[in-house]
Parts: sequence; structure tokens; C-alpha cells
Amino acid sequence: MGRVLVIYDSETGNTEKMAHLVAEGAKKFPVEVRVKHVKDATKEDILWADGLAVGSPTYLGGMSWRLKKFFDEISDELWGEIDGKIACAFSSSGGWGGGNEIACQNILMMLINYGFLVFGVTDYVGKKFTLHYGAVVAGEPRTEEEKNACVRLGERLAQWVLIFKDCKREYLENLKPPEEDEED
Repeated sequence: MGRVLVIYDSETGNTEKMAHLVAEGAKKFPVEVRVKHVKDATKEDILWADGLAVGSPTYLGGMSWRLKKFFDEISDELWGEIDGKIACAFSSSGGWGGGNEIACQNILMMLINYGFLVFGVTDYVGKKFTLHYGAVVAGEPRTEEEKNACVRLGERLAQWVLIFKDCKREYLENLKPPEEDEED
């Protein structure tokens, strides 16, 4: 069975709420899911996981210092040990235009350096609402689109874990976005 770790940092609880929604999405599939605040995470958690969702509040257009410090401190021990694991990103900012997509790109770039296979999601979870670089919200996830983006990210992570780790090719069919209503 595949294993998914949702690791996050959160000062106000906004990114934590996102983390639990991402986990909710992953739990829709036959994978084991753990959610950990970065303060409680260890290198063993990263080694345990087949798929990793990394979430951070957006600070000055980047990830939190705690998340960066965690990955900096484990780099010597895990370098070359975690190649080929699957990962994605999510972020909450103080407002729209606050840099949350850039923070997601920051996280993805860091994960690529470790050898993670990273992905975005092409699905739209609402009118003009997508998560190409990861799930992003301003503040806490309040709207259905914001919540659905987090859940969809977790679903997609679990699907990729099942496809790559457990060789479950049938999940490739489920990668297609659900049928959209033709309303405009």
C-alpha cells in the first residue's frame, strides 16, 4: 500500500486547514496517510512516504523559514535517498497576489533538487479556479473552490502514488477531470 505524508507549517492555522483537506483527498484512495506539522516531522517521515504534499504559509513570496530549515537540515542525510518520490505543494497567503503561487514554485524547486517527481493539476475545480502549481488560498480555505482545490491535490497525489509505487495503471483513467457543466 502506498504512503502519503502531508507536511506543513502554519502560524495562524490557515495552512493547517489546507493540510487536512489535502489529506482528506488522499484518503479517498487506498493509501496510508499521515499529517505532520514541520516541527514534529523527521527525516524518517520523509523516508517513509512514497508521496509528499508540502504546505507553507507565504512569506515574502516564499516558503516559511521553518520548512526551509527542516529541508536544509536533512539534506546531507537524505541526499540521493529519496529520488523518485512524488510531491506537490500548497500555500496560503495573506491576500490574493500575496505570492502563494511563487511560494509553491519555491517548494517545488526545492523538491526537484532532492529528486522528487513533482506535478501540477490541470483540472479546474470551479469557474476560473485551478491549481496548476499547487493549491493556493488567501487566508483560510473558505469557499468550495478553495476547499476542492486542496482535496483535489490530495486525490491526485494519492493517484500518482498508486500508479508509480503500486503499479496500479487503472488509476490513469481517473486522472481525467470530471465532466464540466457548460455554464458560463
